[in-house]
Amino acid sequence: MSKRFTAKARRGLVALTVAAGLAIGVAGCGGSGGDDKKPEASATTSKGGGSDPSAQEGQSRSPLAELRGPDGLLLQITSAQRDSGGFVTVNGTIKNDGAKSAVIPSQMSGDETEIIKHGQSLGGATLVDSKGKKRYYVLRDTEGRPLTTIGLTTIEAGQTLPVFMQFPSPPTDTTNVTLQLPTFSSGDIKISG
Repeated sequence: MSKRFTAKARRGLVALTVAAGLAIGVAGCGGSGGDDKKPEASATTSKGGGSDPSAQEGQSRSPLAELRGPDGLLLQITSAQRDSGGFVTVNGTIKNDGAKSAVIPSQMSGDETEIIKHGQSLGGATLVDSKGKKRYYVLRDTEGRPLTTIGLTTIEAGQTLPVFMQFPSPPTDTTNVTLQLPTFSSGDIKISG
């Protein structure tokens, strides 16, 4: 039982470290488009590899998928990266394309009590592997918190927020999956890495 807890704790720590690295990377990409050195440094600290920053920049200009939600909400997926740690991190932005502020639907958190008790999140998201006939749910840390963006409540008209979700990795020969999020349309995405 001690080994299981240690493995869970290690997996949660790795996921939180990657999440912090991704947050730094997203913040670094938000500045002027001419500063290529900062995103590379951020990607390197998150073990992303040397070619990932340019791939992420290209993906941010042309999303992998766009999922439409209620009240003008738009989820744009900019990357889906497989990590050697056994998980896939999906990055993107959620934007309010509507004319007035929108309340983030509570259904996006899913219906699992353990996830809901930690507040609004993207905890209801799933990756569907049609080839392998499997559905992958958002990972959780050792305290049951979903490894996604949390604390989403309202978004003003025209506002864009960076978001992420982490899932167990499908087999390496599976690259095409469908991202599903309650109240949003589904979107097909390609996993890289």
